[in-house]
Amino acid sequence: MRMNSPSLCLLLVLFASPLAAQQTPARPNILWISTEDISAHIGCYGDPHAITPNIDRLAREGVRYTNAYVVAGVCAPCRSSIITGLFPTAIGTHHMRCRAELPTNIRCFSEYLRKAGYYCTNNSKTDYQFKHPASSWDASGGKAHWRNRPEKDQPFFAVFNFTTTHESRITSDERYQAATASLTTDQFMDTAAIKTLPPYYPDTPVTRKDWARNYDLIRSMDQQAGKLLEQLEEDGLADSTIVFFWSDHGVGLPRAKRWLYDSGMHVPLVVRIPSLLRTEKQGQPGSVTDELVSLIDLAPTMLNLAHLPLPAYFQGRAFLGSSLTPQRQYVYGARDRMDERYDIIRAVRDKQFKYLRNYEPFKPYYQYMNTPEKGATMRELRREHAAGRLPEAARLFMADSKPPEELYDTVADPHELKNLANDPEYRTVLERMRAAHLDWVADTRDVGLIPEPEIIVREQALGSRYAILRQEGAEDLVRQLRRVANLGLAGKDGLDDLKQALSSPDAAVRYWALIGLGNLGPEAAPLANLITVYLEDSSAIARIAAARALARMDQPARALEVLSRELASSEEWVRLNAAIVLDEMDEQARPAVMALKEALKDRQNKYVVRVANRALNELLGTSNIVP
Repeated sequence: MRMNSPSLCLLLVLFASPLAAQQTPARPNILWISTEDISAHIGCYGDPHAITPNIDRLAREGVRYTNAYVVAGVCAPCRSSIITGLFPTAIGTHHMRCRAELPTNIRCFSEYLRKAGYYCTNNSKTDYQFKHPASSWDASGGKAHWRNRPEKDQPFFAVFNFTTTHESRITSDERYQAATASLTTDQFMDTAAIKTLPPYYPDTPVTRKDWARNYDLIRSMDQQAGKLLEQLEEDGLADSTIVFFWSDHGVGLPRAKRWLYDSGMHVPLVVRIPSLLRTEKQGQPGSVTDELVSLIDLAPTMLNLAHLPLPAYFQGRAFLGSSLTPQRQYVYGARDRMDERYDIIRAVRDKQFKYLRNYEPFKPYYQYMNTPEKGATMRELRREHAAGRLPEAARLFMADSKPPEELYDTVADPHELKNLANDPEYRTVLERMRAAHLDWVADTRDVGLIPEPEIIVREQALGSRYAILRQEGAEDLVRQLRRVANLGLAGKDGLDDLKQALSSPDAAVRYWALIGLGNLGPEAAPLANLITVYLEDSSAIARIAAARALARMDQPARALEVLSRELASSEEWVRLNAAIVLDEMDEQARPAVMALKEALKDRQNKYVVRVANRALNELLGTSNIVP
């Protein structure tokens, strides 16, 4: 029998002396029930529409966390942070569907559990944005299960990822029907029974239907969770297993998934700890806590519960187990490239206030993205906006630009509709939250202000993205990037400083200087000849930024030549950036139609195809659809 088996450990806890029990702490089994794309639309969270008896029971037997948040509004960056205990912006997994290289010393936390004797399974999603080693899991796939461990007394860590509630199940009739096949006719949500919709949606039959589908999928997922908990009881393991239930981000609808508002970041988190495994007063049945928790904290928490040391590189903190550090004052989030569109946003939240820093405020809230635009709610928002029928709250998020900073009192304004950033009464709060943001960016070595093509170049030179801002002089580069990115918002007053920044030896700094000059448009036209020099910059992304700047100064001819060339680059993210600028140029891009048509043949990067197709539809008056 293994010395760290649950059965032996429990015997020691029950019958040995207190000293012996301390010397041989119990290593619990741990079960994760994770689901996708849901906010806290669960009965135990007070949602009047949710039918979730199994999760509600779990909450009655455990702890419900009311302040649990993810680090991004979309799955893959979140999952990379959960499995490593590091922010995506630190390890370079912040762009959706990227492929980062990790340093050899950074591991999936499951590897530490395996080394300690745990049987670790993942059923079945990984989606970490890096190639995880085979040593991460004993089994990973649709058949992975704790029941398959070779020795039944071996402690296990088992993950079950339910895709039932995914965005695609709302948007696709076929997938919705398959995901809700277990529901009887009377169990489906009646759209007329929905009391209220979020105020940033128009209240129409279309949006009500999507909202009802969300609840139907949650109900179906709850049934799945119930079956899994039944299996745990059948195996006699409920009293030796800590169960976690959580979601990877908010509901899969516009202004939620992909966003850093609470609709995208706030998630349910329920933890049930059997009585024999509780530390001090943790895990009291039916308890509720407003402790701030980020899902980046899951990795250190798992190791802490297993009585294992925590790697020094962790950026999360353990919120359960022994020897806890002080609770969080803030949780943090980041938005970067969502599918085919870039929009750099950072979020800081305490228990009351949410601060957002929009690093690209010249971009609209709703950039055209292929996946959400296929959804009925997004199409309805577009239709109602065109017809002038949107409610005020919805109109806010159809704007063509954003303020550089947003500040919300989430207690008084839970939907985050009233921006307090310019309210003198909240200046002290704004300054405190802004400082927390800047400290976090600096402390975690956020690589987000380095354009993606440049990240690739530096990763190839250094071996990992994590190393980029851990080189000599990195702190100064962080300050320069932040300063020059801010200059782009200073209007004409920043012109001289932007010109000076063009001489930087760092391509990322030159990129932001060119972006800032482009934002000024005709006001920066006196520098057009200087900007033309950068069409031949050594960095592809700087060349693209120079082309964009000239186009915004109504000098598109040279820009088109460069952009068409970069659209055929061997580097996929260079191609994407070129396609995005051409799409933004609207009618100016007409001479590049043939280059855009050629981009439709891109077999490496579907995002390039999506942007090129969007540009062509606008230029040619077509309505072609691509995957």
